[in-house]
Order: sequence, then structure tokens, then C-alpha cells
Amino acid sequence: MAEKRYCYEDFTVGRSFALGPRHVTAEEIIEFAREFDPQPMHLSEEDGRASILGGLSASGWHTSGMMMRMLTDSFLLDSSSQGSPGIDFLEWRNPVLAGDTLSGKTTVVEARPLKSRPGIGLVRFRHEIVNQKGEPVCTGENAIMMGMRTARENAA
Repeated sequence: MAEKRYCYEDFTVGRSFALGPRHVTAEEIIEFAREFDPQPMHLSEEDGRASILGGLSASGWHTSGMMMRMLTDSFLLDSSSQGSPGIDFLEWRNPVLAGDTLSGKTTVVEARPLKSRPGIGLVRFRHEIVNQKGEPVCTGENAIMMGMRTARENAA
């Protein structure tokens, strides 16, 4: 594996990473919905306006996927990530509508070495995604297992 910029030791409590911006188009909302969540409010502007969402809206699962992409672009692809044991919570706070631009931040809330896996630490993150009006659209928390730089140096 190529040398990564971010290892466990870099994820100190309180450190934040900027996410986005990510512009959301009607075409991508409909494409995702056709494949994974074909509810009417995700397939047409008219049905979206007739719903409580107020317009063509991204599926919550699509919103989560966009958040994941923002995480990978921000720091995960350049990290020693070993995957995640799961999600603690995920909330869709407001609809993501066609034309919205998403941004946000991810903050380290906890980091600890794993006793069961030497050389790996567990880093817990809080994710906060907002639209262009600053309204929260998605929040969540989960842990990611990160390789330790010191373990890599000791192996060399």
C-alpha cells in the first residue's frame, strides 16, 4: 500500500476536516432513485412538490452516499483506513433538493488504540452536512479503524 498522509496518530480529538462543496442535480437524484429508491418524490419535481419535501428530493440513502463521497475526497482516500465496524447514528434532518449545494465538516470525537488489534486505532467521527442555506441535511457518527504510523515504522 502506498504511503498515506493520515494515520491514526493524526486524528486528534477536536480535529476537523472540511467536506464539499457538492452540487446536487435533478438528473443524479432521479438516476439514484430509479436504481435504489423509486419513490415518487425522488423521481419527479411534480410529485416532490406535492409531498412534504417541497420539490424533487434526494433519497436519504443518496444523501448518505454523497456524504460518504465527500469524506473519501476530503481525507479517507489519503488515510490508513481499514474500514468501519458500523454506524452509530445517521439522521436526515432536511430534504436535499435538486440544485442544492452541500458542504460540511467531519470532526474527531474520540480516538483509542484497539487492544485486540495491535497497530490499529479506532477513531470516532461526527459528520455534519448542510445545504447552501446552512440548514442541516445529514448528521451522523461512526468509527473508522485506522492503521498506526508507529506500527508501520516498526515493521519497516
